[in-house]
Amino acid sequence: MANILVVGPHPDDQELGMGGAIARLADQGHNVLLLDVTNGEPTPHGDPETRAKEAAQAAEILGVQRRLLDLPNRFVEHTIESRHLIAGVMREHQTDIVFTPYFEDSHPDHRAVTRIVEDARFDSKLSKIDLPGDPVYPRWLFYYYATHLRWVANPSFCLDISGCVERKIESIRAYHTQFVLPEKNRFIVEWVEASATYFGSRIGSSAAEPFFTKEPIGLTGFDSVLM
Repeated sequence: MANILVVGPHPDDQELGMGGAIARLADQGHNVLLLDVTNGEPTPHGDPETRAKEAAQAAEILGVQRRLLDLPNRFVEHTIESRHLIAGVMREHQTDIVFTPYFEDSHPDHRAVTRIVEDARFDSKLSKIDLPGDPVYPRWLFYYYATHLRWVANPSFCLDISGCVERKIESIRAYHTQFVLPEKNRFIVEWVEASATYFGSRIGSSAAEPFFTKEPIGLTGFDSVLM
């Protein structure tokens, strides 16, 4: 089983972008850790304490652990310090696979976090450096889609999440202050469900989530490839 790190700029990004995959990977026995870079506050209806409870509930629904880095929301910067903070998490977790938001986005926090994660992946393998844990180089870096741009994802691959959509939606609705209380955000859940159905239709399943990779994925056969 793999140690899988899913990095989100704010609590709820991971659930929106790949909540179904998180649930499926956890069900398969992988050690999945969600890392929130910020606490996501301030927001119109939330506060740090409420948001923390919502994030904890969402993680419980998906069956995974969660950790908060607590960099300042809306002010995340790509710095040596932030790189080393995430590299330290990778080393302590001994991460095999890391997921981060797709690199094209209109949200400055999203762009900054992805750049930080990309560089932290390299920093995490360094020796003779003052970082916690033992050196590790995550074998895979995948990008999930939680973008604020109005365009359609063109993924490298899609992961079948049949049977996990309800938990994904439940984990999103756990963020009551973000997707239930504000009426203007309720449509997002419908959009997420429609997206899962669409990408599922692209691979012959009832539901799927899209991902992107800059590095080729190796196959030993086509027995598990959905057509």
